[in-house]
Amino acid sequence: MLGGICVLLLEVAFRVLEPWPLKIVIDAVTRSLGADASAVDPWIPEASWALLLAAGLATICIVGFRALSNYLATVAFALVGSKVSTVLRARLFRHVQGLSDRFHSGSRAGDTVQRIVADIGKLQEVAVTAGLPLLANVITLAAMCVVMLILDWALALVVVAAVLAFALMSRGSSARITEASRKTRKGEGDLANTAHESLGAIRVVQAYGLEERMASSFAASNELALSQGVRSRRLAAGLERSTDVIVGVATAIVLVGGGYRVVQEQMTLGDLVLFTTYLKTCMKPLRDMAKYTGRIARASASGERVADLMDITPDVRDAEGSPALGPVHGEIAFRNVDAAYGDPADPHRPTVLEDIDLVIPPGQHVAVIGPSGSGKSTLVSLLVRSMDPARGTVTVDGQDLRSLSLSSVRSGVSLLLQESVLFHGSIRENIRMGREEATDADVESAARAAQAHDFILGFPDGYDTVLAERGSTLSGGQRQRIAIARALLRDSPIVVLDEATTGLDPHSTQAVVDAIAELIDGRTSLAVTHDAAMALASDRVLWIQDGRVLLDGTPEELLAGGDGTFAAWVAQQQARESDEVRR
Repeated sequence: MLGGICVLLLEVAFRVLEPWPLKIVIDAVTRSLGADASAVDPWIPEASWALLLAAGLATICIVGFRALSNYLATVAFALVGSKVSTVLRARLFRHVQGLSDRFHSGSRAGDTVQRIVADIGKLQEVAVTAGLPLLANVITLAAMCVVMLILDWALALVVVAAVLAFALMSRGSSARITEASRKTRKGEGDLANTAHESLGAIRVVQAYGLEERMASSFAASNELALSQGVRSRRLAAGLERSTDVIVGVATAIVLVGGGYRVVQEQMTLGDLVLFTTYLKTCMKPLRDMAKYTGRIARASASGERVADLMDITPDVRDAEGSPALGPVHGEIAFRNVDAAYGDPADPHRPTVLEDIDLVIPPGQHVAVIGPSGSGKSTLVSLLVRSMDPARGTVTVDGQDLRSLSLSSVRSGVSLLLQESVLFHGSIRENIRMGREEATDADVESAARAAQAHDFILGFPDGYDTVLAERGSTLSGGQRQRIAIARALLRDSPIVVLDEATTGLDPHSTQAVVDAIAELIDGRTSLAVTHDAAMALASDRVLWIQDGRVLLDGTPEELLAGGDGTFAAWVAQQQARESDEVRR
């Protein structure tokens, strides 16, 4: 940045010097033709071959050095712009990844991606294509005004008046252009959302014949972005043409006033040419500033969107100087825990869990069951700090999770969701995400334990088979077993399962259940499930309903005692599973 500014100042200096050889030649030639300007400038020489050749060489040198300075400044600022945008994009992406479930469940992924990629790209583009020229033009304008005031203060006041007129005129236009650009960027964000939703669920769109509906929604957002974009450019074009009128009026006044002063022998013809050249150079920044106002306004709208995203404070974050979670034995405790979704500052947000008081000893396998929407997934979300309790504490081995670093808490837990998430890349790379330093032998060992090794070798490229986005080329059971292999490789002392077998066919379910048994062996586990077999095989069952623990005991205790709720649920689930097997 410093180097770019230095060569930029050099370019301005060469631009100021550029018309001087022409002034000297014109004054020298007019003196050789008999004009007497000694009263104005007694140092004017007569024209000679040496003088003309020196003026020509000086022009070449000045223009060459100005071009070199401009080139170096452009490269320097392009490098700075690229580095800044790269750092900002990485920082924004990291910031968004650190935001809690509340943000991600309430935001639209397409618009967020648009801010990370397109809006920061717009900032970079404008910084290089508009910011650098605008900075150069402002410095040039200031330097030219100083030189013109020295040459002829009266004519220089015309330029000052033109600059003030432009400043007054552009103030209102800039605000309107920024507002239109802000709406354009919002419309483009809606476009990205519609495209992301439609293409991400293309099978549903095609199966239900929703192509026209999604296309209509896309077209509506497209029209809004188009109309606001045209308005923005129309306002910018109006500002540019108004600036042309100001420049034209100022040029006319200088030509008339300067010509009169030459006739009155108050300035030389070379001075007039020098002054009009400076005027042309001086007016170019005004034209450019009008042209770049629209670009900068659009960049300002993009900058606001980026800043709004950066201003969102994560609900879940590390405390100052928070230590790492040490070696984990696996005891989990929920002490008088309340949990709620929504803005933490809202005292009326609905409570999802209320007064949960549990202790899970190390190595115990706990099944969490109950009606949908009762708070089961919220319970496991607290354990991986996807959210923090509104009241009470969640501890591992007696340590409050909120006092520990997020990364260490999450590294102590392996999470397996209903929708196993795989990434674009090879099967080997997806499994190795459990532990980056794992060897190929470790990866294959985890796959064998997860009962995934045989079907992986069935692919032509084996472990190097590249998966489609989200692993869509695999069956649900295959995706889940690869996810289990990843969790096994992670080797965390606590395992959280959230509906890990839901939606699978009976054959796949059995393979996944066997793999899960390998995963949870010797580890503390919490399994949110509707699978009766998994609940019956667990050490302990928690029935959660309406945000409270209604039943807590071993499967045998709950089947034998209580009000029969658990027994009825088991019978219902087993009957449903039998129907699925017969179908």
